Amino acid sequence: MTSRWAIIVLMGLFVGLVGSGCQSDSSSPPSPSSSATASPDSQGTSPRTRTPDTTQALSPQGASADTTAPDGMVYVPGAKTKIGVETERWKRLRANRETGPRHLFGRDALSPFWAEVDPFFLDVHPVTVAQFRDFVEDTGFTTQAEEFGNAGVLRNGQWQLVGGATWRRPRGSNEPMAPDDHPVTQVSWNDAEAYCEWAGKRLPTEVEWEHAARAGQDRDALCLWDGSCLDPSARTEHANTWQGQYPVQNTVEDGYRYTSPVGAFDTTALGLQDMSGNVWEWTASWKRPYDTRGSDFQPTRKSERVQRGGSFICAECGGYFLFARAGATPRTSLFNVGFRCARDASS
Repeated sequence: MTSRWAIIVLMGLFVGLVGSGCQSDSSSPPSPSSSATASPDSQGTSPRTRTPDTTQALSPQGASADTTAPDGMVYVPGAKTKIGVETERWKRLRANRETGPRHLFGRDALSPFWAEVDPFFLDVHPVTVAQFRDFVEDTGFTTQAEEFGNAGVLRNGQWQLVGGATWRRPRGSNEPMAPDDHPVTQVSWNDAEAYCEWAGKRLPTEVEWEHAARAGQDRDALCLWDGSCLDPSARTEHANTWQGQYPVQNTVEDGYRYTSPVGAFDTTALGLQDMSGNVWEWTASWKRPYDTRGSDFQPTRKSERVQRGGSFICAECGGYFLFARAGATPRTSLFNVGFRCARDASS
């Protein structure tokens, strides 16, 4: 019973801070000028525009790495990558974004740093419902949402713990089954880790995730497409996100009110799908301020694991930006959070 109430309390903490994967804001942000053009900092220098040579890549240490990816994975070359976003750049994005009730993601990514990333393999797309079912049938695994009897669902603009919400029926026991080719959701960080271990893989770190989203190159991109990252019509074309005024109206211009089939939108130069929108993705990293990353860290019951990529309910909050970080406690399950796995590249 104690653990049961603990997860409810932690869920409350999470949704109060993040609110559907985006932070709530009591004040309205400045409205973008109708005559303003996108500044250079709102443009997406897309990683899709330049394909790296992956026939033989070198790790930061100069060691030759095997680039032959296992089935369903892509090779991500090692490199030195800038992680995060500069304060002034983030402020310009915040001033020119759509209006809405939520904070712009990125405040906790304002201490950018350079990281040496070793080559690795990453799943082409988030783990699907069908793939997760194979895991469950092979192992008899029970997810934490199934153990607790409920999980987080956004209903009528409010987060609720809904009875019977699991990976099979993410919005509740009386709602439709999750399609096989959609990302699996209502899986906690612990569930995701268990799946990756079963598959002979692991969860990527958040640095690896951002490095891969940038096509394994030193890029200064803000989003995964060319043109303005703040243009709602461009976002609708390239990623499964919210259209309309959150949380009262979703016009569903992209054709999907909830999750979409993996690969329904853009594929990056490396061959990765759904790196922006659809579902947030768990990573192996604890959520900490970047400027404390070199210090000792002892997680508590309130500590969160980092999620990346944004989801189908992201819009003015900018969860789809490459630097955006969300988080939740490892036992939290939500209907807009999934995961993909990684694997070390042998040298």
